[in-house]
Amino acid sequence: MTVLNTPLAGKHIVVTRPRDQAASLVNALHDAGANVIESPAIRIEPPSSWEPLDDILVDLARYDWIIFTSTNGVLSFFERLQQSPIRTSSIDVRFAAIGPATARALSEHHVRVDLIPERFVAEEVYDAFVSKLGSTMSGKRFLLPRADIARETLPNALRSAGAVVDVVVAYRTITELQEIEKAIVSVELGEVDVVTFTSGSTVRSFFEALRMQPGRDARLITKFLAASIGPITSAALRLEGIEPCIEAQTYTAGGLVEAICRFYESS
Repeated sequence: MTVLNTPLAGKHIVVTRPRDQAASLVNALHDAGANVIESPAIRIEPPSSWEPLDDILVDLARYDWIIFTSTNGVLSFFERLQQSPIRTSSIDVRFAAIGPATARALSEHHVRVDLIPERFVAEEVYDAFVSKLGSTMSGKRFLLPRADIARETLPNALRSAGAVVDVVVAYRTITELQEIEKAIVSVELGEVDVVTFTSGSTVRSFFEALRMQPGRDARLITKFLAASIGPITSAALRLEGIEPCIEAQTYTAGGLVEAICRFYESS
């Protein structure tokens, strides 16, 4: 039921975040009066085998840096680490996070984050390392625990600077085609005002499903506003040819809802 006298009263907003991570966003949208359509674009699953990550966990001392590019990577890595005899306090390695949400996830495991780029895209992570390490980057060993479908931009850039980079799958991102189809049908019927995107993976999966029917994407992309949780997600939208109309200034569920409310209050 629509709540009256609230910023998003009467607005229909799609949430593409994985269902088990969406509660804070869904609740905040409801509190602002929105009608929420839950259509998770992805779900997060363990890797097909834990063996590659387990092999790396027993030899973490060989790395100089571990770089996390998502909160899901942090959660999966430390969940597996906690099942091993290794303790976080014994890890003599430096940590980097692609943004504040990932850094907060690391802090919950009592990990000090030594590097966060000023802008939260892979290219900026590389630039931050160049600024911090300079010529000493050559020969440094980096570990990237991440999704199975992550971009190769960062590891390739680090390797081009002489670093040794190992990439390990910490989790899999599975596209939820049926859920995305539900959202697309709502868009086609004119029942959607905003589609929210909270990661590059939600963007890629949504538009991958949309492109499965030629011509459909061109018809539909003008029928909703795209709302992004932050610069990383906005960059993924631009790669799909979509300029986000709304971008959160604080990269959280609450920050995203605040940005949507500001957009409608000022329009």
